[in-house]
Amino acid sequence: MSNIELNKRQDQILEIVKEKGPITGEQIADLLNLTRATLRPDLAILTMTGYLEARPRVGYFYAGKSGGLHISEKINKIMVKDYQSIPVVVNNNVSVYDAICTMFLEDVGTLFVVDENSILVGVLSRKDLLRASLGSQNLNTIPVNIIMTRMPNITMCTRDELIINVADKLIEKQIDALPIVKETDKGYEVVGRITKTNITKLLVDIANDELMI
Repeated sequence: MSNIELNKRQDQILEIVKEKGPITGEQIADLLNLTRATLRPDLAILTMTGYLEARPRVGYFYAGKSGGLHISEKINKIMVKDYQSIPVVVNNNVSVYDAICTMFLEDVGTLFVVDENSILVGVLSRKDLLRASLGSQNLNTIPVNIIMTRMPNITMCTRDELIINVADKLIEKQIDALPIVKETDKGYEVVGRITKTNITKLLVDIANDELMI
């Protein structure tokens, strides 16, 4: 599919077909006060690039597809808050055993560790908990603050960051989730999470052209 930027008339054609389709080329031309011949190149481009679908003796339909540039523009407007989910947090004094139970009960791959003021102090991954459980120690006696990744070595994001930038962080750090934080006078409060699953949902929405941006 071509990476093209639509001109004003092509955008107008798309809006007409979205609203009135199926519609013939002659009807589109009449609405724009142009000749059918004038519109023919624009209709050909929109059809070849997947924006429109043409059916003989019926007319043009909006195909629900977007050119590559259009998709890129959509993605670069999507923020973390549009796809965030609820965080799962544990206190920094809970045991590794309790953290493992929480992870399985909540069906998540990452836990965020907070102090008594609900301020982020650490992150626990599946690997952290698995590594701790391989030893011969009693997991009920080991607090999570011994094995967690601590501040300032935690990668975070805010609700107003672009989701594409957060996806880059997930790939770069090879992690499954990031805490979404809000800065307070005591530190960073966890207000959400963004995960690879959230990014996958975004990908599916793009494929189904369900992003109303």
